[in-house]
Amino acid sequence: MCGIVGYAGPDRESSRGLEVVLEGLARLEYRGYDSAGVAVVTGGGIATQKRAGRLSRLTSALQERPLPGGSAAVGHTRWATHGGPTDANAHPHVSPDGSVALIHNGIIENYAALRAELGEGGAVFLSETDTEVVAHLLAAEISTAGSRGGAQALAAAMRAVCQRLEGSFTLLVVHADAPGVVVGARRNSPLVVGLGDGENYLGSDVSAFISRTKRALELGQDQVVTITADEVGVTDLDGAAVDATPYTVDWDADAAEKGGFPWFMAKEIHEQPRAVADTLLGRSDASGAMTLDEMHVDPSVLRAIDKIIVVACGTAAFAGHVAKYAIEHWCRVPVEVDLAHEFRYRDPVLTHRTLVVAISQSGETMDLVMAVRHAREQGSKVLAICNTRGSTIPRESDAALYTHAGPEIAVASTKAFLSQVAACYLLGLYLAQLRGNLFPDEVATLVAQLRDVPDAVQTVVDAADEVRELARELVDSPTVLFLGRHVGYPVALEGALKLKELAYIHAEGFAAGELKHGPIALVEPGVPVFVIVPSPRGRDQLHAKVLSNAAEVRARGARTIAIAEVGDDAVLDHADVVIRVPAVPTLMAPLVTVVPLQIFAMEVATAKGYDVDQPRNLAKSVTVE
Repeated sequence: MCGIVGYAGPDRESSRGLEVVLEGLARLEYRGYDSAGVAVVTGGGIATQKRAGRLSRLTSALQERPLPGGSAAVGHTRWATHGGPTDANAHPHVSPDGSVALIHNGIIENYAALRAELGEGGAVFLSETDTEVVAHLLAAEISTAGSRGGAQALAAAMRAVCQRLEGSFTLLVVHADAPGVVVGARRNSPLVVGLGDGENYLGSDVSAFISRTKRALELGQDQVVTITADEVGVTDLDGAAVDATPYTVDWDADAAEKGGFPWFMAKEIHEQPRAVADTLLGRSDASGAMTLDEMHVDPSVLRAIDKIIVVACGTAAFAGHVAKYAIEHWCRVPVEVDLAHEFRYRDPVLTHRTLVVAISQSGETMDLVMAVRHAREQGSKVLAICNTRGSTIPRESDAALYTHAGPEIAVASTKAFLSQVAACYLLGLYLAQLRGNLFPDEVATLVAQLRDVPDAVQTVVDAADEVRELARELVDSPTVLFLGRHVGYPVALEGALKLKELAYIHAEGFAAGELKHGPIALVEPGVPVFVIVPSPRGRDQLHAKVLSNAAEVRARGARTIAIAEVGDDAVLDHADVVIRVPAVPTLMAPLVTVVPLQIFAMEVATAKGYDVDQPRNLAKSVTVE
């Protein structure tokens, strides 16, 4: 969850290191905002400052009491796990002798045993965190080795301590005797290296240093990295040198700025037409045939697939539900959708003929990482659909389909959802083409229809004034319900999730046909009910059934708000408000019908005075189980 930044540069007196770290933390605050802190290795030792609350509290404290300059610095923004959001529990944590300052993302699962062991030796702890245990262990390891904290000693201590740790973690450490050195380690938690000119960087993701460099290195599992101003060295836990994989970031710092919008989420909603278009770009040829060059799975294996399991969490899982409808229709292969945190524990039936599709914006969701590993251990092929190059999930999968949506900073997902759905459509069409379920002209027609969707999304984004006005009218509603059928059902689930995440309103999404099986008991006069109305074209029976559901809740006093395509006049008799969206093919409708619900949730939260980008208790990437 937490955001971490590290810097190593040449000037021991400069404040540049602290400036770089604070800028990186500002870009990473979406990963956690319970507290923030920094440490700088100065000529006189290690100087730290940390504060509970948002990053702004730390920056205010630094203005009142500036830290000295230094050539190595680390910074942290926290999503609390062990211990509440207090100054004492904020990172960095410093060893008792003041020589070591450590920041940490993840959970040390055996920290209690290690803490007890250290306590028997007289150690005194100043926080409730698992992280402080590691700071004690590192200082003790260096002392036991009889070494000062130079680069080699610090890296050796990190390797030795990591071999004692259980759980998921990224660690960054600096030492008072190593003024130009930062050492990092990762296990089941993200860490990337930024390669600069005369300085180098570490971060939870590339946004930490994107304004400084686009050159990066991927770090693998159980690897330790040492950065100085001029060198980057990577080893495994046994000390053997490792060649890290370099790559170039394909977006720039401007993409991670608000660009005049009041919220990152507002910007990202407006970026959705481009996000979908970029996901589709280069995935088909001039004839409309699918060309997924990233699909590094033998075609004979994909032809033999007899089951697909989509594994994801939260919004990504709803994208998987949309994928189920499309892939089953186009490919005639059964598709299951599993929440990643339940996947392993239900003992799923996995064989070499099962394709597991792992969907994640960050590529670091820990529940999903473990699901991917379990699937591969059982002999199944795994395809990752991901937005983040170099992240753990695509690296550990057999193939990766990147969405190219650009950075998504707001905690609540918007453009990632649309690009994930689009990528799932690409996968479905590719499999249908490969397996012969669709004729080439059918694939070409569907590809052409998909290419038209970004313009339809743009139309919805441009016509949002009515949705904003509706949000202001319904701002005080204690409960909002969402109904949908077929591909409208996962849209209803996503609409409810967005409202819960952003506006802290009780919201529920239901399959409309389930109304009479219980949920209709929630309907009382004045309750807003959003109804995702399917197109009347080609599915008249389903359209009529959803309108019947709208009539049922309206008869009980609900205020019905229909999301319906342009030209559907039958809806007028069953809705108090109609939000129009362009007509698109039925299976592609979620790409347009979800957008008004995103805007509605954002506007309700804004009207309530809430922080849209950083809703309470949430973080962007869940990197602990």
